[in-house]
Amino acid sequence: MSENPSIKESSIQVNSILLYPKGGKPSIIANEWQAWNGIEAEASLAQINQDQKVLAPFQWWLSHGQVKAQDPDSEVTKRIQNKTIGVWFAADEDILKHHEVIEAGKSAWALVAADFPIFRDGRSFSTAALLRERFNWSGEIRAIGDVLIDQLILGARSGFDSFALRADQDLDIALKQFDLFTVTSQNSWRDRRSQLNERLNGHLSS
Repeated sequence: MSENPSIKESSIQVNSILLYPKGGKPSIIANEWQAWNGIEAEASLAQINQDQKVLAPFQWWLSHGQVKAQDPDSEVTKRIQNKTIGVWFAADEDILKHHEVIEAGKSAWALVAADFPIFRDGRSFSTAALLRERFNWSGEIRAIGDVLIDQLILGARSGFDSFALRADQDLDIALKQFDLFTVTSQNSWRDRRSQLNERLNGHLSS
């Protein structure tokens, strides 16, 4: 258990994350973001260093954050201005029900993340895909929680461009995963399927 009760238990802070931006190359960078559980409302948020970048639960944003964001003197407004607040979505979140909130979030959240409570639960892949396809989200989307190396390829194609892998995962091995596949067989938010694959399909169908 984390020594800081405000840190989300299922996403214990990791020191480094894997960043794989669209059109760029994967790399390992320092993790500047802390996933916050939001249980103690803004009082707990105020206790976190103002310079610490914080991911708040989306449900907390619905009940507290978006209201506080209208107050120019609130902790939330200060964090929006300093780009030190974002949100994380639970695996069971139905984000399509909150279109207006998420659209407004484009100018408020410096980062969004989707949580994997257990690696076998793949619902957050859909969250990332919906953010890219339905909301045209162009900013960073991070996978947090029980994230394993085996999830990287699907995650990168679904919409994620950064990954806070579980602490026992080898980041050097993770970095090499994106060199294993050179032919893209499906379209994604990153790119169209490879011309080689399209030519092969055209030949087989003729």
